[in-house]
Amino acid sequence: MKSPLRWYDPILLIIVPPVITWVVKLLLYSCRIIKVEGRERVKEVLTQSKGKAVYATWHQRVIFQGRHLAHSNITLMVSQSRDGEYAIRFVSLFGHANVRGSSTRGGSLALKELTKIIKEGGRGGILADGPLGPARVAKIGAVIMAHEAQVPLITVTYGADRCWIINSWDRFMMPKPFARITIYYPEPILISPSADSKELEDYRRLLEERLNQGTSWCDAQFGLERPWRKVKEKGQREVGPLELSHDQKNSLDL
Repeated sequence: MKSPLRWYDPILLIIVPPVITWVVKLLLYSCRIIKVEGRERVKEVLTQSKGKAVYATWHQRVIFQGRHLAHSNITLMVSQSRDGEYAIRFVSLFGHANVRGSSTRGGSLALKELTKIIKEGGRGGILADGPLGPARVAKIGAVIMAHEAQVPLITVTYGADRCWIINSWDRFMMPKPFARITIYYPEPILISPSADSKELEDYRRLLEERLNQGTSWCDAQFGLERPWRKVKEKGQREVGPLELSHDQKNSLDL
């Protein structure tokens, strides 16, 4: 398999992640969490599952989870792309382990490896719409892991009163220094062990609904909804209901 790295990446991989992580940690730890909604229901299901779980969030809202869920024994699925090479070093400095794979490359093997880790007592973490979207459309990978490991699927998201919105496919959100933060845990999803493929699709839709519900709640604490998709067509808005093409609807396989 051809390496995704460029000739200068090995040098940058030694220097850049620790520097960026140090800066990002300073930024994130300057922020103040003013409210966490739903924490008690998560504690309850984790007690019942003996600590095992699958965590899912939107790609746009992942950065603050580096602080919030640091050292929580979560193994993250990270893509095999060049960006992923940098990401694994970043997440490891926050105390997270990783497996490599995504919906576009190596996903099935990574899914099996992460499911095995969860069954053995760990916790898995996945970006529900990663690595490349479409934004706010959950793929089914998190549901499959939670179903096969028979553990709760825990969704989590956050909002900030002040943030930068990056011009990426999902309008990635970075809180500004000293921002106020809200965190929301919707009701955990418990997947029936006898669920068939149609029912798993229903759970996928439920995952999507819960994450969107939580994200809207977080934004509402500070005012208007944050932009969450890059405008590609005239008349399309950065917020609002999703409109998927036929090909996009058929791509929700991981």
